[in-house]
Amino acid sequence: MERDIRSVEDVLRLLDGLFAGDADRWTAGAAGWWDGFYGDRERGVPFFVDKPDENLVSCLDREVVRPGRALDLGCGPGRNAVLLARRGFEVDAVDLSPAAVRWARERARGAGVEGIRFHEGDAFALSEGDDGDGMGAGTGALSGPYDLVCDSGCFHHLPPHRRISYLALLDRVLAPGGHLALTCFAAGAMGSELPDADFYRDARLHGGLGYTPESLRWIFSGLTEVELRRMRAEPKDSPHFGEPFLWTALFRRDG
Repeated sequence: MERDIRSVEDVLRLLDGLFAGDADRWTAGAAGWWDGFYGDRERGVPFFVDKPDENLVSCLDREVVRPGRALDLGCGPGRNAVLLARRGFEVDAVDLSPAAVRWARERARGAGVEGIRFHEGDAFALSEGDDGDGMGAGTGALSGPYDLVCDSGCFHHLPPHRRISYLALLDRVLAPGGHLALTCFAAGAMGSELPDADFYRDARLHGGLGYTPESLRWIFSGLTEVELRRMRAEPKDSPHFGEPFLWTALFRRDG
């Protein structure tokens, strides 16, 4: 007989376990799946392009967000981390996938940028104590405070209960006056529109969750909305990435 639940984290792990093993895209155990995903760099995945998000570029150009310390959650091949480093940020970039981190590191070296520390692992579990190695792959030290948390495509792969972990991470590492720059699936254009409870009945996330503006405002109601809009479609010859099936949002933590 087991009686092993006595904390919120115990409950979150229990809920993680309700999903089929091949549905996991958010824990450290999903690293192998993401390695397979990033293994073929020539596949036609829109965000494999070496271009930063148009909304992030816009925020920087308008100086709505100013250089400081940045955390890139689910950095993938590093396109936004490289932009931030070029614009004067000191960047911690984290991804579950070693293959993604290797690709991101190659891009950073090719771009000749400094100021990025790459980390392999689960951003919720990474702890203080490992300082990484600059252009290498650390496993911790996501201690903040960060002036910017950038998330382009991580949030919508979380099951509903892990929003608790996400908000706790922001509460822990986002500096007063700091910003969350979020890009996620737009309901009606991309992502599942099932009610939260149905994901647990199905034991799957169906490729990711779609969100409405109202749901994003409610989830992030502890922050101040600066901007929330559809991502602009960018032509192939644009230096920026833009797909209209995504929401872009900028929220600020008031001081």
